[in-house]
Amino acid sequence: MALTAKQAAFVAEYLIDLNATQAAIRAGYSEATAHSQGPRLLDNVEVAAAIAAANNSRISRVQVDADYVLKRLFEMAEADRADLYDANGDLLPVKKWPEVWRKGMVGGIKIEALFDGTGKDRVQIGHTKEVKTVDTLSILQTLGKHIKVNAFQEVVKVDGVDALADRMERALRRLEGAGK
Repeated sequence: MALTAKQAAFVAEYLIDLNATQAAIRAGYSEATAHSQGPRLLDNVEVAAAIAAANNSRISRVQVDADYVLKRLFEMAEADRADLYDANGDLLPVKKWPEVWRKGMVGGIKIEALFDGTGKDRVQIGHTKEVKTVDTLSILQTLGKHIKVNAFQEVVKVDGVDALADRMERALRRLEGAGK
């Protein structure tokens, strides 16, 4: 069975941001019912198959898969800040940085001139350069989650559940006894 024009539009819109409600609205479904239409469309076998096929096609086109993500995370975790500086400790021009730094490891560069004197006698005597890098710990945590390092797994522990269950069982028995 082929998709309707609206369903096909939903598939295309859903792949933009993976937000079913907004995709339904953009595809022409009513805003008033989009919050229920979106999930309903995702449950539709034909729509789900079309989304999977389009997503697989996109992955093939851009060649981004789990291996790519793992490789990039590893490169980022291993990146050495010393590679940004020359032998004198001066910041290298960006074009001379290793590729891993140029492709997302640096969040910004701040260059500030240093001056001596005041007014007309003011002379630039140097400058400071600050490189803002991404959070290496978050990269390691993401990498750890990907390879299932237990230290990075999110665990929710609820204390007192057993005692609560026992109390509820006793209360239920009392209620049953009172009803006789």
